[in-house]
Amino acid sequence: MFENIKIVFHQGKQFIPNIRTAIVPGIFRGRPVISREKVDEEELIAICPTDAISGNPVSINLGKCTFCGECAMRFPEKITFTKDYKLASNVPDRLIIREGEDKPVEVDPDKVRKEIHSVLGRSLKLRQISAGGDNSCEMELNAANNVQFDMSRFGIDFVASPRHADGIVITGPITKNMAEAVQICYDATPDPKIIVLVGTDAISGGVFEGSPAIDRSFLEKYNVDLYIPGNPAHPLTIINGLLDLTRKLK
Repeated sequence: MFENIKIVFHQGKQFIPNIRTAIVPGIFRGRPVISREKVDEEELIAICPTDAISGNPVSINLGKCTFCGECAMRFPEKITFTKDYKLASNVPDRLIIREGEDKPVEVDPDKVRKEIHSVLGRSLKLRQISAGGDNSCEMELNAANNVQFDMSRFGIDFVASPRHADGIVITGPITKNMAEAVQICYDATPDPKIIVLVGTDAISGGVFEGSPAIDRSFLEKYNVDLYIPGNPAHPLTIINGLLDLTRKLK
C-alpha cells in the first residue's frame, strides 16, 4: 500500500478528470497564433513542406499543417504555437488560422446533422481504418482509450466490425491499395453513419499530397462530418472533437 501511495505522490493522478480543461505539458504544439508583424512572406511560405501557409494576409491551414514548428522557429515574432488542443471542426474553413485572429477552432452546431445528436449523442461506436498511415495517429487513437484519457467513459469506443459501428475513422492519406477497403468498410456500416478524418494525412494528404500512390476519390463522394487535425492528433483533440460533434453544445 505504501508503494502505491509513493507512486501517486511522485507521479500524481494519471486519470484526467476533466478533458475539457486539461493542460498539456511538455513541447506540445497546439493552435497557432499569427501576429500582424511584417516578415518576409515569401520565405515564410517556402518553409512549409505541405503548403499549409498562405500569404497576403498570412494564414495557416491546420488540415495541411504538420505542426513541425519550423515557421515559428524561423519567425517567432510572427507565429507562435499555443497549448490549445481543441482543433477539430466540421467546417474546413474553420481549420484556417488567419493573421491577427486569436479565436478557438470550433464545431459549427448548425451544420451538424440532426440524426447525429438524436441517435449518436449518448453512444458512439467507431471502426478505425488505417488507410496507408504511419501508425502515429493510430497510436494516439489507441491512447485516447487508455487509463489516462478514458474515452469510453463518454460512451465512445472502437469496434472490430463496421456492422457494429456508427461511423468510420480514417487515418492516413488513403493509398490506392486501401481505397477499395475504405469503400467496403463504409458500405458495411449501417445508417446513420459518420465519417471522421484524423490527422493531416487523412484530411489533406499531408506530405503525400499529389502522389500517384494515393487515391482520395472516396472523400469526393461523401460529406465528412469531422476533421481532427494533428500530426499526429493528440488524444485530447480527438476526444473533444468527437464530443463537440455528438453532444449538443450549450
